[in-house]
Amino acid sequence: MEVFFMEKETTEEKRNEMKETGSMKLDSNNRKHNVRLLTIIGEIEGHEAVSGNTKATKYEHLLPMLAEVEDSEEIDGLLILLNTMGGDVEAGLSIAEMIASISKPTVSLVLGGSHSIGGPLAVAADYSFIVPSGTMIIHPVRSNGMFIGVQQSLQNMIRTQKRITGFLAAHSHMNEERIEELMLNPTELVKDVGTLLEGEDAVREGLIDEVGGMSHALRKLHQMIDEK
Repeated sequence: MEVFFMEKETTEEKRNEMKETGSMKLDSNNRKHNVRLLTIIGEIEGHEAVSGNTKATKYEHLLPMLAEVEDSEEIDGLLILLNTMGGDVEAGLSIAEMIASISKPTVSLVLGGSHSIGGPLAVAADYSFIVPSGTMIIHPVRSNGMFIGVQQSLQNMIRTQKRITGFLAAHSHMNEERIEELMLNPTELVKDVGTLLEGEDAVREGLIDEVGGMSHALRKLHQMIDEK
């Protein structure tokens, strides 16, 4: 297998890249593979900017970076760290579709949580991990602000929800019926419907592939790169 090595970046360049985009290159003299690290944290920001006090992941930063991962001969694989409350559905799905379409090996690791639209982001990778204390919340689509109270509005929300459940089912070991059952569960969450899955529960349900941490995720990614 032909291996490409990246030029060393300065500590300051890496710090700036992580601050601006939540990503960096995990290149090391001790590794034969070059891995791009991507963090998805806080709220997924869409077409409207979130509050200045809210940590956010901006999709206009992630989409070009994901395109670079696919096109660059110097990048061998992608590791995604998630700790997100969810956010904009359209932005979240666009990022998830980009991750799923990357031909290079991808591994995701759910740390604190990957809630709401964070679910598709977690399962979009080729292989997914969740730490034992990590959580995932599956719930119906919500709408903020004013909307027209007509049948078409309801139908549009149902179609959007089907897009999410369809993506989850296509990229995990769950079927749409089970996802919808958990999504509409009225007994789990206070003042809401849906289901909270802890680490082992998410694996048992088939939403996530394996319980594990950083060492497990990196080991799996390097193994997948070797096999590819």
